[in-house]
Amino acid sequence: MTDVALPAAPAAGLGEWMARRLEQMEAFLDAHLPADAPAGLGDAMRYAVLDGGKRLRPLLALAAWEAVSGDVDPAVDAPVWSVAGAVELIHAYSLVHDDLPCMDDDVLRRGKPTVHVRYGEAQALLAGDALQALAFEWLVAPPWAQARPALAVALTRELAVASGAAGMAGGQAIDLAGVGQRLDQPALEDMHRRKTGALLLASVRMGALAAGGAGAVLAALDRYGRALGLAFQVIDDVLDATADSATLGKTAGKDAAADKPTFVSLLGVEPARAYAQALLAQALQALHDMPAQPTQRLAALARWVAQRRY
Repeated sequence: MTDVALPAAPAAGLGEWMARRLEQMEAFLDAHLPADAPAGLGDAMRYAVLDGGKRLRPLLALAAWEAVSGDVDPAVDAPVWSVAGAVELIHAYSLVHDDLPCMDDDVLRRGKPTVHVRYGEAQALLAGDALQALAFEWLVAPPWAQARPALAVALTRELAVASGAAGMAGGQAIDLAGVGQRLDQPALEDMHRRKTGALLLASVRMGALAAGGAGAVLAALDRYGRALGLAFQVIDDVLDATADSATLGKTAGKDAAADKPTFVSLLGVEPARAYAQALLAQALQALHDMPAQPTQRLAALARWVAQRRY
């Protein structure tokens, strides 16, 4: 394996790029999330999605689009915006459901009361259901999807597989079943490659597919996405054990309190940090194998994930 340098900070310009993309993403979400869904459902849906979150999944989709297409300013009707919005809706719905009393039973998310605290359990359940359905609508209803049905089907399949029993939902089921148990590292990695990693990987793949990615480029991005997805969870476990609720925007220490298996409980804090850095090296190596592509945004996002403090 070729050695890859690991700078102490994200690449120059990431902050400006992120700020621009986040502004564009918020505008897209605000414009396309319904406010008029019946009986206050639209309010709950918008509360769950807007005004909070790192938007890592949309950023990964947009960076993958740039890496494959070379286009740093996709048109407002480009499929990548539907992709970026759809992966964020799936992520938001999963958080709404995860926070319910029957799941992780949390009262704080993105620095504000969780949806079921604000709107009630039934409305939160319905808001999550509606966000999940809307994500797939965004992949099949726009004019670009009507003009390119094969792409719409491919993107829909990617998101469905990443969200379902083989991905996020399956990982959550393993997580709930693992309370009070000690998983070994392969089992823990399998759980998190599903629960967290599958949607992060799908974000990368869908952004690349929307730009026409295939073959060796898509294979390299798969390796990147798998390593980044696991690194994200490792650091998430570290932060849950070391940061406070105000910093995280969610309740700190929940995993330990619930006796859940984590990379920190298995490895310890510093070995877990070291493992995240090894995964970062794998992600960067995958990008190094794509020398003809403009991958600097993807590389910077990987460094940010592995070095984040919230």
